[in-house]
Amino acid sequence: MVGLVVVSHSRQLADAAVALASEMAHGRALQIAVAAGLDERTFGTDAIEVQSAIEKVSGADGVLVLMDLGSAVLSAELALDLLDPDIAANVRLCAAPLVEGLVAATVAAAGGATLAEVEAEAVSGLAGKQAHLEPAAIAEDSATDMRDGLTATFVVENAHGLHARPAARLAAEVRALDADVHVRNVTTGSAFVPAASLTRLATLGALAGHSLEVSAVGKQAKEAVEHVLSLAAEHFGEDAHLERPTPTVSSPGPQPASPGIGIGPAWFAEACEIDLSDVSASAADPAAEWRRVRNAVADARRIISRTRATTARQAGEAEAGVFDAHLMLLDDAELIDAVRERIDAGTSAPHAVAVVFGGAAADFESLDDDYQRARATDVRAVRDQVLGAMLGISHEFAAQTGILIAADLTPAQTAHLDREAVRGIVLAQGSPTSHAAILARSLGIPAITGAGPGVLAVRAGTTVAIDGTAGTIHIEPNDELLADLRAQAAEQQRQFADALSHAAAPALTHDGVTVHVAANVGNRDDAATAVANGADLAGLIRTEFLFLGRETAPTEDEQFAAYREIAAALDGRRAIFRTLDIGGDKPLPYATQPHEENPFLGVRGIRLALGQPGLFEPQLAALRRVAVEFPVSVMFPMVSTVDELVEAKQLLACANLPAGIEIGMMIEVPAAALKAAAFAPHVDFFSIGTNDLTQYALAAERGNARLGALADPLDPGVLRLIAEVCAAADGQARVAVCGEVAADPIAAPLLIGLGVDELSVTPHSVPTVKQTVRGLSVAECRDLAQRAVHQARASDVRDLLR
Repeated sequence: MVGLVVVSHSRQLADAAVALASEMAHGRALQIAVAAGLDERTFGTDAIEVQSAIEKVSGADGVLVLMDLGSAVLSAELALDLLDPDIAANVRLCAAPLVEGLVAATVAAAGGATLAEVEAEAVSGLAGKQAHLEPAAIAEDSATDMRDGLTATFVVENAHGLHARPAARLAAEVRALDADVHVRNVTTGSAFVPAASLTRLATLGALAGHSLEVSAVGKQAKEAVEHVLSLAAEHFGEDAHLERPTPTVSSPGPQPASPGIGIGPAWFAEACEIDLSDVSASAADPAAEWRRVRNAVADARRIISRTRATTARQAGEAEAGVFDAHLMLLDDAELIDAVRERIDAGTSAPHAVAVVFGGAAADFESLDDDYQRARATDVRAVRDQVLGAMLGISHEFAAQTGILIAADLTPAQTAHLDREAVRGIVLAQGSPTSHAAILARSLGIPAITGAGPGVLAVRAGTTVAIDGTAGTIHIEPNDELLADLRAQAAEQQRQFADALSHAAAPALTHDGVTVHVAANVGNRDDAATAVANGADLAGLIRTEFLFLGRETAPTEDEQFAAYREIAAALDGRRAIFRTLDIGGDKPLPYATQPHEENPFLGVRGIRLALGQPGLFEPQLAALRRVAVEFPVSVMFPMVSTVDELVEAKQLLACANLPAGIEIGMMIEVPAAALKAAAFAPHVDFFSIGTNDLTQYALAAERGNARLGALADPLDPGVLRLIAEVCAAADGQARVAVCGEVAADPIAAPLLIGLGVDELSVTPHSVPTVKQTVRGLSVAECRDLAQRAVHQARASDVRDLLR
């Protein structure tokens, strides 16, 4: 029997495809092996795993290999090179679509067909679908002529145009369709470019407001055009959390990229520069050079995937998304095909990669938009990652203490910086919109970009002072200026040190009321920092970190180990775990989540958890186990109705509940705030998520930069909702605030005056918030709150607080 191998970026996709195909065999024996995913969490393919899969099903009848896209083909080709020649001679790589091809091949193989016949069946796998769905509007002889294709136009509404993220979404989705899709910029008069190529899409220079024309030919042309229009209407899944900051400096020169004052000796990144002057530009064996490229691309993909996972843990999923575009570049058929063409023409692998990727970077730099031009850095970062893997050159450098000066930094280099040692970053190139700048902000490191080549001439060890808020750089500042800057920095540090020295003590107001100050925690290190900074408890432990960025759900044992580690690090303090808060805006590949027009108003939080018992029940079981050893509270997110809360509690209590476990709920929905009295008998505490509560109360998406002024948690309407919760909870349940406003010094007296018992903030903010509370009187805070809720606008409230 012919053996079948499925090579896919996704383990779940491969397993599901095999399960579907196996159903068609009606119980007959099959020989199918899967080589999918770099590991259980990471997308990708590995040539060694493909080799092993082929060897597993190899026999006298041969092996047919089906692949999904991009690197799957490269990995399969490399696997052939690694196989014993006798086995490799009887293996065929099939260009058929993965799912349809596998189903057809499975039926043929189960029936005893030859390798050639199985391959032919696989290649014809789309025939039935094509016969049923072929659009009548497309003539049979027009399959490659874009002028005769189906066309439509749309306007780019993304704030930053069709930059890397939306372009990556477009390229990825049109690749899955049986159509040749091209796009052109009508506004600028550009030529058509392939929609499946990330780099070619970027050269369109498509900005907000530009009109684009999409054209498609082929069997699924109609579906392709309609799908592109649908994507455009959804802004190509633009992540609002990565909105470009409003430029504060419009003229050339140093630009503020990350706020804060940094002072210290200058030091330079000592990463190895890639010099190809000693590398031959020509090669005699194209096949050997192509193998070098495939190996290097696979190595680069593994490194980038690991960096993405690390960044997600340290800085958040939004910031980690920077690396998705890098992975897309490694799968860009236009780039990889261009590299192979140069190699086939006699160019060596290193020079082919350098020329092709360098040309793509130059295309980005020729664009008019600053944000688009900044993407050239990403292309070069991927180029250097591939060249480094090919030539054995490391791009990592040991961080020193002081101000890091560099021509530019790759996102990977920035993500690995030690935020304690690096007191500031000065880049000669780049802009506040670069991914290095985005990551510097997420790490809290002051940074300045676009400082010009002159900064590279600064001698190592020279005293440098920067203000990342104002965008100023001072090289060897005079004594007076240095003293002033140091005084500002010292005063900030003194205030924090004073607060830290008293952080372990309770936060008591002047009139003797204790306000608990908790920490928002995402991992064990956060928990340890919270304890060191005097947090009374962990007021919000996000559990999403275990579920995102992977292809299969975490097991109960895996969750138990992770949650226990955090609880243990809290050294006896109560750990409030928020159950899985995932929705359409944060999709899970292993959970059934239909597309939603407005995911923020869709199946998210407790709604999704109750509908996915396979995800929810193992999490609750893991939390019950942790609660046997440590003080644990379980908090349910996005609760809208009492029935949701009761059902969640019943699932939690399906086994014996450990003594001391508490149950709480998030107040994020305005309706929940207004009927808090109905929830109070069922919970030990409420935790008000002011970020979402503000978003829903004011109908202003919290990540939309254009609505930043509107989405103010100190709006009187939001304050009245908080007051309703506190009034309803009085004497029955505690009330905490875990949104960003909890750490705002001017907001603390207002929240306490409204009746809030607990403020949950970042671990670093705990000492400062405690110190602020100690300077307050609850009686005065209540008077202030009464006046605040009767103001007309948020700005009036802020004026009152000042």
